[in-house]
Amino acid sequence: MNAIRRLVMVAAGLELVAALLAYWLGGGAMGAVAALIGGSLATGAQIVAVLLLRPAMLAKQLVFQQRWVLGMAVRFGSFIVLAAVMIATRSTLSPAWMAAGYLGTLLTLLFAETRFLT
Repeated sequence: MNAIRRLVMVAAGLELVAALLAYWLGGGAMGAVAALIGGSLATGAQIVAVLLLRPAMLAKQLVFQQRWVLGMAVRFGSFIVLAAVMIATRSTLSPAWMAAGYLGTLLTLLFAETRFLT
């Protein structure tokens, strides 16, 4: 199984865990939806960041650094999108569960990122 496919599978599992935790810890169905939205934004950002960085793994340091910075910019952009979605849906979806899904998924994928870069 290639690295991107493994990344997608791990991310899907993390999103599912976030949604189930949100549901069981009192968020109900809407909490689970909010956690899934947050997790999906994090997954998309991480996939794009890994796709940007993988080709530069063996490149010169300047190229590698540029790709790494682009990946971080993509993740920051996903945070801005998350904030906009939170503001737009604050009356129907819990911002706390959305943030929990986003952070739980993104931070776990960041710590495991080196597994998906080879």
